[in-house]
Amino acid sequence: MAAESEKPSNKTSLLERLSHFLLREPEDREQLVALLHGAYENSLMDADSLAMIEGVLQVSEMQVRDIMIPRSQMDVIDITDPPETFIPHVIETAHSRFPVIEDDKNDVIGILLAKDLLRYYAGEDFEVRDMLRPAVFIPESKRLNILLKEFRSNRNHIAIVVDEYGGVAGMVTIEDVLEQIVGDIEDEY
Repeated sequence: MAAESEKPSNKTSLLERLSHFLLREPEDREQLVALLHGAYENSLMDADSLAMIEGVLQVSEMQVRDIMIPRSQMDVIDITDPPETFIPHVIETAHSRFPVIEDDKNDVIGILLAKDLLRYYAGEDFEVRDMLRPAVFIPESKRLNILLKEFRSNRNHIAIVVDEYGGVAGMVTIEDVLEQIVGDIEDEY
């Protein structure tokens, strides 16, 4: 019996199999993806993990223009509208952050958080301009991996995308970037 317990197992451990795959260094992105698919086929990772890793690789090649919400589809709050119209708009869209414009979607003056509207309904002194957070403006050509790093370091969740002429092209949220990695998330900005 003691001889049986000392006998090496015919099955290699997960760590040994993973090490075998990882010790071969890929020379380019295609080889890396092939290596990852090999790991999946050998049951070293599940389909969700493979999809997320592929999403991470894809994000490093994509630009903001590839995923942004176009200006025509942006849900905004116009500061010239009366504040009592804001809550129905917030409820209808179910967003938590809104670009605030002044008459024109090309004139984004800040970002309003839906939770800040509670002050208006609490009867407190309320001036919309005082509630605005600064809007972050980014070029369409910014890479998503760089944007994600900036979102995380600045604790910002939304950015206004500008075209090469400085006009508003659209907007992008941290959720839009994360969806490229993990798939659809059912919570809008």
